[in-house]
Amino acid sequence: MADLPPLRDVIRVHDLRAKKSLGQNFLLDLNLTDRIAQAAGPLNEVDVLEIGPGPGGLTRSLLRHGARSVIAIERDTRCIDALNEVAEHFPNRLTVVAADALAVDEADILGNHGIGRARVIANLPYNIGSKLLIKWLLSERWPPWYSSLSLLFQKEVAERIIAAPGSKTYGRLSVMANWRCTTRMAFDIPARAFTPPPNVTSSLVIISPRVDVGESVNPRDLEHVVGQAFGQRRKMIKSSLRSLGVSVDELLRAAEIDPTLRAEDVGVQGFVNLARAYCRIRNDVEKS
Repeated sequence: MADLPPLRDVIRVHDLRAKKSLGQNFLLDLNLTDRIAQAAGPLNEVDVLEIGPGPGGLTRSLLRHGARSVIAIERDTRCIDALNEVAEHFPNRLTVVAADALAVDEADILGNHGIGRARVIANLPYNIGSKLLIKWLLSERWPPWYSSLSLLFQKEVAERIIAAPGSKTYGRLSVMANWRCTTRMAFDIPARAFTPPPNVTSSLVIISPRVDVGESVNPRDLEHVVGQAFGQRRKMIKSSLRSLGVSVDELLRAAEIDPTLRAEDVGVQGFVNLARAYCRIRNDVEKS
């Protein structure tokens, strides 16, 4: 690590000025990147997938804290040379993949490197953080290819992820994240720690897949039902679900949901029941 140049020099030499269009806010304080790496748990004998490493601050910490391997997916081609310099200091432990994280098949990438499951630890680009999370939560295979997700989000997004029913922040992300995972907020990072500083505080969220997810439900059906319900969150759920194209009265009876409730008052299991009933009723309609 001592042989690696300071991150600010890396940014200057490689002209890595953060691009707003890519949602980039670089974290250069290695004390903070160390703290993120440690919050994810012991890294010895652990394989890590990092999204949006930028100049490689968090990447350095992951390797320094003992990660067996790190696969870093970076869309910004300007960062590749800087990351390859880090790879040279950690032979056979860092692989840099130039790709759009929204478009890759993570399980295939891991499999190509002989890795079954990995931890995801990342300072996610703000503009794709929620999309990436939903992509990972909708994994058809469960348990999924990741053993845990340790992710930096804008604090308001983090609050939505961990929110409980009945709160104003409870919504689509809350249901999808807590359906078959446990979620918790680890700590906040102030805006001034980033380059350039964003207008908001960031928070590290730890998401861990559960094995005991109960009866199965199609992830896409759940996402669709939840999306419709929270699309008009101020209305009673009997109104917000009309766009599903099935009998709402039958749907709510089958799921045992009070039609006068609003979406924010329906728990995760309630939405699972709705999605399962929606799938059955829709199939019955298609067969008739």
